[in-house]
Formats: sequence, structure tokens, C-alpha cells
Amino acid sequence: MLTTLDIRDGAAWIILDDGKVNAMSLDMLREIELRLEDTAEAEGPVVIKGRKGIFSAGFDLKPLARGAEASRQMVRAGVRVIERMLAFPRPIVTVCTGHAYPMGAFLMLCADVRFGVPGDWNIGMNEVAIGLAVPQFAIELARYRLTPAGAVRASTGIMFKPEEAARLGYLDYIVAVEDLDAAVHEEVQRLGKLDMKSYALTKARLNHPVLVAIDKASPQL
Repeated sequence: MLTTLDIRDGAAWIILDDGKVNAMSLDMLREIELRLEDTAEAEGPVVIKGRKGIFSAGFDLKPLARGAEASRQMVRAGVRVIERMLAFPRPIVTVCTGHAYPMGAFLMLCADVRFGVPGDWNIGMNEVAIGLAVPQFAIELARYRLTPAGAVRASTGIMFKPEEAARLGYLDYIVAVEDLDAAVHEEVQRLGKLDMKSYALTKARLNHPVLVAIDKASPQL
């Protein structure tokens, strides 16, 4: 298993841990999608957390060497997870305890609340730096979630340290490692007290434009 699911106190905790760098392979993405489905009994917020030092190294690049169809399958799986998170009827919190390269950054941009920790971590979209164009669905997500300056910087391939990542919109809170669990727990408790019907309707209204834009950007995948 590449992930674990723990349901407690009305909340669901999905931990991403492949024992390496949490590369977003087809198997990892499918597992995240299934984990989200398995959280229904929690009836409260969902927390998605990476392993120590890494949220995710982004898309697994090995399929690129196997040809266009393998690459398309992986990207399609990534888009499905993004759409699932944006349409998810309960709050999602992401906890980034290290690096977050593109697909990992995309997952964070789909969350309602995003925590990070200080450190020499890299967060952002570096596709251009490694010879790839940023996918159109990711451009739409960046335009929606990041500041205008943050979205424009996607064309430069630069990665950001946590403080700059927060300023540009990748993170909401940066919390010292020793205080992180308590801060996340407090936020989960706060979110769990919301009226979930009102929350779901408001989130659907907020995220509808970006879901439409992503859907329009995805037929070619």
C-alpha cells in the first residue's frame, strides 16, 4: 500500500508514504481516489499528509519513457483526483512537511486549508525547468488558487521556499514542526463544527468555474 487511512474523532487522515518520495504514479493516484471514497463514514474533514521531508515529488516521470499512452493514463488519473478533491463535499486539509513538486503542489491547491512547515523545502511547478510545458488543467488551477504573480511564475520553472510559497498562495499556514499536529488538530476540529450541507453548497459554488475550466482543458488527455 502507498497510503494509509485512519478515521478518528469524525475526521479521516490519509497518509501518503511510498517509502521514497511519494511520486504520483498511476497506482498512487488511483489509491488516493479510492481513499477519498473510503472516508465517507467519517462525516467530517479529510486530512491528506505526506511523509517527513516530502509531500510529493510530483508526477512519476518513468511513464514518459514508456510512450504517450502511458503518460496520458497517468495524467488522466491526476486530473480525476484534482476534480474529485475540488468537488469533495467535505473540507480537505493538506499537510506538507517537506517538498511539493508539481502534482503534489496541484493536490495542495485543491484543498480548503493547507499547512506547511519551515525549512529548506521546494514547492511549486518546475515543469519548464525539466523540459515540459505546464498542462492546461494545471494553468487553470494556478489561475484560480494562486495570486496573479504566483500563477505567472509557473512559466519560469522556479520553486519556492515555504514562506514565499505561502505569499503566492500555495500554503495558508506555516507552523513549526513541533506545533504542527496541534495546529492541524485544532483546524480539523473547527472545520468539523461547520454545517456540512452549507459547506458543500458553498464549495460547489466557489469551485464550479475552475471545474468547468479544467473539464474544457482535459478532452485531449
